[in-house]
Amino acid sequence: MLVIRLFRVGKKNQPSFKMVVTDKRNPPRGGRFVEEVGFWNPLTREKTFDAERIKYWLSKGVKPSKTVHNFLVAEKVIEEKKIPKHKKAKKKEEVKEEKKLEKQEKVKEKPKEKPKEEIEKKEKEPEKEQKKPEEKLEKKPKEKPKEKPKESS
Repeated sequence: MLVIRLFRVGKKNQPSFKMVVTDKRNPPRGGRFVEEVGFWNPLTREKTFDAERIKYWLSKGVKPSKTVHNFLVAEKVIEEKKIPKHKKAKKKEEVKEEKKLEKQEKVKEKPKEKPKEEIEKKEKEPEKEQKKPEEKLEKKPKEKPKEKPKESS
């Protein structure tokens, strides 16, 4: 699948970019790209591009990267909204509201009355618990006889 992306050229600390059509899976190193459709220098803010070729590639189904998409929207080559760089985090209030809705759904799912069998089982369980402490008292471990301290001579 082809994409329109930026290809960095220029010296260290002096970036400039070629806007190229290339395969999505491979980086456009060493001139391995289908076509150069523009140029951008962020230091001098120089922008040049071939709008006709970009529209041609877009009509063929080539998708621009997020940065190139925003660049084309700013230059009015395509009429769409810009893609945000970062997603907005959910506010605490929204998260709390979602949790409340989930709790309400869980409450609705639970049956109001419990079956008689469960009630009878719960009544029998306390009797078992009362017997357990008595058994523990009867089964105390035997104490070991204390060893005599050895005298050193």
